[in-house]
Amino acid sequence: MNSMLWAEKTALSIMKRTPKLYEDQGYQGRWSYDYGVILKGFERLWTVTGNRRYLAYIESNMDFFVQEDGSVRGYRQDEYNLDHLNNGKLMFVLHKETGKEKYWLAAQLLRDQLRGHPRTSEGAFWHKQIYPYQIWLDGLYMGAPFYLQYLLTYEQDGDLSDVTRQFIICERHAKDPETGLLFHAWDEKRVQPWCDPKTGLSENFWGRSLGWFVMALADVLELLPPVHRDYNELKRILSDTLTALRAYQDPQSGVWYQVVDATHKKGNYLEASSSSMVVCAIARGIRIGCLPENEWRDALDRAYRGLIEEFMLETREGLVNLNKTCQVAGLGGLSKRDGSYAYYISEPIITNDQKGLGAFLQACAEYEFLNEMNRI
Repeated sequence: MNSMLWAEKTALSIMKRTPKLYEDQGYQGRWSYDYGVILKGFERLWTVTGNRRYLAYIESNMDFFVQEDGSVRGYRQDEYNLDHLNNGKLMFVLHKETGKEKYWLAAQLLRDQLRGHPRTSEGAFWHKQIYPYQIWLDGLYMGAPFYLQYLLTYEQDGDLSDVTRQFIICERHAKDPETGLLFHAWDEKRVQPWCDPKTGLSENFWGRSLGWFVMALADVLELLPPVHRDYNELKRILSDTLTALRAYQDPQSGVWYQVVDATHKKGNYLEASSSSMVVCAIARGIRIGCLPENEWRDALDRAYRGLIEEFMLETREGLVNLNKTCQVAGLGGLSKRDGSYAYYISEPIITNDQKGLGAFLQACAEYEFLNEMNRI
């Protein structure tokens, strides 16, 4: 079974351009969550095609960081940063396929961060220690699927509800009752300059933050036993959030804007990473039985076509370029990012950003695999 057309073309382009992801411009060997976004796409390709070159690419990139004793180059547990857990998702396949103990030890090290990670009063993880009492949608993708897979793989007596409650608490505070969309972040203490002093919410619906959230839900639902008490609640949250996003799907292109609901506002633009994440979440949701295909197929097909037509360009040499990705966006910090509309559209828009490429690779792999399953 192998019809991974754009997925494999994208993967081969990444391997040719950046044999070592950590040497890509600007990364300088940092332990960055971006690698995990790309390498999860390679893991899906490895699973579907059985081509060991994809597994080898994951291993060669992670081996720069994971030492023989399980320590991780550049990682500091005392930073309590959920972003730093994302690459840990690759430790499971590497340990299983190679049998090398160092990957298990590295996974243990990262899991141990969550034992002391600071939380809100309701038990939701802070996004980072330097962002106290804050839930960001991004953090659900970075930490929750890793946490769940660790519990299921190495800690069978662990509390799976500690994973599911992260989504339930997040939706409770971040969801807008009018649109059904979730705001980028929530400050429990309501003191951050970017938040509404009454609600604690940031001001806008940032596309990639919503993309992180729905991809995290789809990833967790793929792993979570359906008999778990919160399975149906997470399934509802996935369906509700994607339904809210579907209402803002651009009718011409089929994809989504950088600021999701400001579709006609000056300066807004169609954005590649968020659109890819939504495509991935819909396709995965259908594949794992959480979304009815007859209700979602039209939106999925239009969105996938939009990814190819709006963002992807193939070079004369057959390499895939992904355009129109927001390089980065956040809230607060040293640069005092205020979460305004003007802020979100001011961040650089770049080509072949790792987060965008990784999301695009995952989206193509999920969509193409779903189509292959339907043909069998």
